[in-house]
Formats: sequence, structure tokens, C-alpha cells
Amino acid sequence: MDKTMNAEKARIAVVGGGSWGTTLANLLADKGYPIDFWVYEAEVREQIESYRENRVFLPGIPLSPLLRPSNDLAAVITDKDLILLVVPSHLLRNVAQLMRNNLPTGVVLVSAAKGIENQTHLTMSGVLREVLPEVSMDRLAILSGPSFAREVAKKVATAVTVASKSLPTAQFVQAVFSCPYFRVYTHEDVIGVELGGAAKNVIAIAAGIIDGLGLGLDTRAALITRGLSEMRRLGVRLGADPRTFSGLSGVGDLILTCTGHLSRNYTVGKKIGGGMSLQAILSEMKMVAEGVKTAKSIYDLSREIDVEMPICEEIYGILYENITPAEALVRLMTRSLKDEFDGWER
Repeated sequence: MDKTMNAEKARIAVVGGGSWGTTLANLLADKGYPIDFWVYEAEVREQIESYRENRVFLPGIPLSPLLRPSNDLAAVITDKDLILLVVPSHLLRNVAQLMRNNLPTGVVLVSAAKGIENQTHLTMSGVLREVLPEVSMDRLAILSGPSFAREVAKKVATAVTVASKSLPTAQFVQAVFSCPYFRVYTHEDVIGVELGGAAKNVIAIAAGIIDGLGLGLDTRAALITRGLSEMRRLGVRLGADPRTFSGLSGVGDLILTCTGHLSRNYTVGKKIGGGMSLQAILSEMKMVAEGVKTAKSIYDLSREIDVEMPICEEIYGILYENITPAEALVRLMTRSLKDEFDGWER
């Protein structure tokens, strides 16, 4: 491990005060790290200061006194060894731009956001490289895997992956985050881990639609399996290791979000299957369901690079082209017949 990366003495900032950002910040604070914690909403800062609780995004979870909330982004990130970014994927570019003038030299950036940018089709590491070119790939890491914020906040045993082009960086992040209830594995396939974390949210919307329609467990099992094939096919085309999709950030996260009722993406899908409009669903949600925006990114990207992703294509149609779930199901079930293993890249 790089001698400049001392996990025990790391100075850490967490950027993003949603449920996952709050959970990870509190995990680190519970380990004894003083955490400078940037939250956007003044209300959230005041709640944490006054009640040691984020009542907007993580109600009912007591927060460590070592968690220091602030609305001043520059002050939070100054003089840090590690900055954890946990903002919605569509906001990452703007937040990274705000960080540029105060970014410490040699800092390790860890992204826990899951998504693909609509306009550029970049993953989160791609966005960070574009906005913050002074940060080398060796100092970038991606944290992903099957993890619901509320379960981790309650210290339920969880395993995730940290991916970086640099093994010392991955090991540094692994040491910082690992604790008896949060096990972190290292990985070097950054693009594969990112694509798995993004694409599974779209498949989770489909899983929720299945349950909203009252279809069976057979249907859900088929969806998860064929959804995994689509994720892997996209990943291989973009240079990922196909084995990555058999791991925590692939099939692990896919199973969780397709079967767990704590999944916001699954919940969106279930309400759509039950007859609600997307606009009505989103208007009543406080937190972001990443799969809604990612569905457009994956639809556009898959067509651009000629990768067949029929499930993701139908979810795009449901979300953006007023295709009914029943119509989408018929189209999927009556596609041309083929061999199950017809090549990951096709």
C-alpha cells in the first residue's frame, strides 16, 4: 500500500446527505473517524446537529457525534485524504465542478453513485475523469454491491466491492470501510462494477412491474436471469471482465434490487405495474430512483454500440414512450427464438 495512504489516520469527507451517504458517513464515524459531512439541505444539517438524526432521508437511525454536518462544500473537502461521493448520478458532474478549486492534491476519490450520464453515456468514473482531470485513475475507486442503506445502518451483515485500477488504492479504501458488519472485497474491473451497479436498477424496475401486474415467481426468475445476460453483454462490449457480473456488484446487487422491497427502483416498477403514472410516482418520492434516468442512458448507449438489450429497451418504452407493461411483456415473450447462450457480446 502506498505509504501516503494510511487507513488508520485518514482524513475523510463524505459528500451527499441522502440515505446511503448518511449511512456510510455514520459507519465511518462509528469506526472512530471524525467525518466532515456535506449535506445540501439546511434542514438536514440542522436535524443532525440538533437531534443526531437525518429525519428526511434516514429517520429513526441515531448518528454518531463524530459526524459533522455542513452546507459548506469547500470547507468539508479541504485537506482530506479520502472523499466519498454519494450524490445522485445526474448531479455528480455539477458537484464535482464545485469541488475543483478546493480539491486536495493526491486525494483518493470514492464514488458510491450508481448510474450512467444521459448526455454523455459516461459512467461515474468517466464523469469524474472528465471534470477532475488532475485526479489520476490510480486515485479513483468505485464502491458497489448489494446493500440497502437502512439495513447497513442497522448493522446487518453486508458484503460489497471496491474497484480501482490501483490495487493499493482499493486496499486503502477496503481498510477504511471494512468493519465487522460491512465486508469489502477489492476488484480491478472498474467499468464492469459500474455497469453492473447502473444496469441492475433498470432490471429492478422491470421486476417491480412484474409484481405490480400480479405475475408469478417463474416470471421474476426468468427476468433476473435474462437481465443478467443483458448486463453482461453490455459490459463485455465495453471492455469489462464477464466474471464481474457473477460477483457482488453484478448478480448480487441484481438479486437484491429485484427482490427487496426496500429498493426504490423495484417500488417504482411495482407502482407502474399497478397502474400509476411515472409522473405521479416520482412526485411523491423524496429520494431518487436511479433506474429511471439510467433506462434512457442504457437505451441510447445500447443502440449506439449495437448491443441487444430487449428488457432494458422495453423498460425505456414503458417509462418514456407510453408502452403499457402488458404490451412490453408480449413483445418480450414473442421475440424470435434462439439459443440461450448465443454469445455474451450479441
